[in-house]
Amino acid sequence: MTEPTAAARAVPGFALDAPWQLHPQVSVRPEPFGALVYHFGTRRLSFLKDPALLRLVQALPEHPRARDAATAVGITEADLPRYQRALATLAATFMIVERTTMTAETTTTAERNAP
Repeated sequence: MTEPTAAARAVPGFALDAPWQLHPQVSVRPEPFGALVYHFGTRRLSFLKDPALLRLVQALPEHPRARDAATAVGITEADLPRYQRALATLAATFMIVERTTMTAETTTTAERNAP
């Protein structure tokens, strides 16, 4: 039996092959360690502790898929699962959203009820 690739072992349920972007209510402030990310709707503050993750998040709207954005910023196939987990966390906290499902005028019920 062959071992699955690193990408195949990554986060189930987070679509690397979907288009993603920052939520319209999110502001990013680059810092030497990475960035501060603040969601004005949920009042949630997150820290991106990896400059490569910041580059990836900034590249998301420029690419048709998160996987393409990762490749464009130099993230290797071996490192992709780690970044996929980080993106999944950002998606779960509404810091990033799929481009096809979110606009500046809309929010989800879950987002409105987020702590």
